[in-house]
Amino acid sequence: MAIHSNERRSPSRYEPPLMSFEDFHDWLDEDRRAEWVDGEIVEMSPSNLGHQDILTFLTLWLGTYIDRFRLGRLYLPPTLMHLPTRPSGREPDLLFVANQNLHRLQRTYVDGPADLVVEIVSPDSIVRDGRDKLLEYEQAGVPEYWIIDELRDEARFFVLQEDGRYRRIEPSPTGIYTSTVLPGLSLRIEWLWRRPLPTLDEARADLPS
Repeated sequence: MAIHSNERRSPSRYEPPLMSFEDFHDWLDEDRRAEWVDGEIVEMSPSNLGHQDILTFLTLWLGTYIDRFRLGRLYLPPTLMHLPTRPSGREPDLLFVANQNLHRLQRTYVDGPADLVVEIVSPDSIVRDGRDKLLEYEQAGVPEYWIIDELRDEARFFVLQEDGRYRRIEPSPTGIYTSTVLPGLSLRIEWLWRRPLPTLDEARADLPS
């Protein structure tokens, strides 16, 4: 089995062979939260309740919109996204696959980039979400990437440009972000920091008509 990412490699000791994605996929089960990066297992910490609140709201907000217009499929963990460019097997907090890319759906994972990926930052994932995955998703061709940082009450949105590079897209002056992958879907950023979070009806009423 591959060395876990939280172990340091020593050139003087024996290093086991790296794990294939297929072996990692067979090892992973619903009780484990882990990702596969460069042949190694990256274990993930349990989510806190604030993280779960935001994830629940975004799942309902995006899921209702996607279902209403029959735009594709939305998935929660544990759903792996296998990206051959690094290579890696990532487990985003949310991933959306558009109708035209449903052929990427395998029985238990997505083989290739999703169309929209959402990561909610936790204390142990600040660098992973904000640097490593940003570069990785850009190189793999994920069209839109959201980083929701409840630790700083900050949301960052990146959209892939024609040159294959991400551009950070700022919300409107009134604090509303409108997706490019899900046209017409808007999100008022301030909702995410409310406790309790708004209901769907309250959120809809809070958007300009």
